Amino acid sequence: MLVIGIAGGTGSGKTTVVKRIIEKLPQDKVSVISQDSYYKDNSHIPVEERQKINFDHPEAIEFDLLIEHIIELKSGKSVERPIYSYLTCTRSEETVTVPPHEVIIVEGILIFTCKRLRDLCSIKIFVSADDDDRLCRVIQRDIIERGRTVEKVLERYEKLVKPMHNQFIEPTKRYADIIVPQGGHNTVAIDILRTIIEQRLLKS
Repeated sequence: MLVIGIAGGTGSGKTTVVKRIIEKLPQDKVSVISQDSYYKDNSHIPVEERQKINFDHPEAIEFDLLIEHIIELKSGKSVERPIYSYLTCTRSEETVTVPPHEVIIVEGILIFTCKRLRDLCSIKIFVSADDDDRLCRVIQRDIIERGRTVEKVLERYEKLVKPMHNQFIEPTKRYADIIVPQGGHNTVAIDILRTIIEQRLLKS
């Protein structure tokens, strides 16, 4: 089984890279696990305090559960992936069943900060993008998907996103086997990654 880790800063284009990689691959051959599903449940925290949560710090992630699920997938077992809401900062009681496939793609900003998780990855990819490009994507995403104002997005970017990126995320680039600049726009890198996966599937 091939486990591919795809990391990179917020708004770097990780999700687009994943979509471009799998769009031409057999749907029954690839499972995708997003780190975002494994944010810790914060239902015990008052609603007004949840907006202050630092989602860009490794302590926000329940790595033990994420690692457990990857190990189970590698052993041929299905897992129940959590559903996390950025709007409420809580997990849903419902889950999504993820079946074990020959290729597992794990993506998220913080996945390479955890050595145990890095060690499970057969290939480690870091998606890189200019800070200005990332900020533009973060503004668009947070307004549309997370109901934040431009002012709140910029405030959070300066106080949390940017310093956490410099402290935790950017340094993990050194663990990458492949660095993909320009995110989902780098069609050459995406074609190479897809070819690697296709060759692996042919051998299985």
